[in-house]
Amino acid sequence: MNAVLPRRRSPAWNLANCLTYGRLVAVPVVVALLYWPDEIGARFAAFGVFVLAAITDYLDGYVARTYAQSSALGRMLDPIADKLLVAACLLMLSADGTIQSWDLWAAIVILCREILVSGLREYLAELKVGVPVSRVAKWKTTLQLIAIGFLVAGPAGETILPGTIRIGIGLLWVAAALTLYTGYDYMRAGIRHVIDDPR
Repeated sequence: MNAVLPRRRSPAWNLANCLTYGRLVAVPVVVALLYWPDEIGARFAAFGVFVLAAITDYLDGYVARTYAQSSALGRMLDPIADKLLVAACLLMLSADGTIQSWDLWAAIVILCREILVSGLREYLAELKVGVPVSRVAKWKTTLQLIAIGFLVAGPAGETILPGTIRIGIGLLWVAAALTLYTGYDYMRAGIRHVIDDPR
């Protein structure tokens, strides 16, 4: 009599990937809550969802490395989830006036860098060239998420910590500066491979 083998769970539904899925789901939730920028309750809720999503950005990588749950799907979705979360929040914060005037340039720099790096990674992937994430880039991402967290809290945060928005704007400019630095590193690596490509 043949033994019945237990059905293996699909790696698409491992814990690391589920955390990434959660971050993707958080994007439209945060956007929906920011449609009421002056509602303190909605703003606090948006901040809470954003913080949970930002935490999963660290946890999914940690879980994947610690429990050998790394997968091609996870490697593809992780940067997509990060970029969607950052881009959606920056666009909503610009639309509701939390980020305005000259401070919009910090958001523009960050968004342009994300588009540039995405295109560059796609091109280099065709050449079978990997671009490792530097320590500075990791600090940039962390600072970027903290800055956006302060700005998502916005007026609601001001009721607890006066100056919340100013702190967020200041950190956003620092993140933008690091964004330019890391973007230059990626661009330099990409141009080198373009020049060396014999095609």
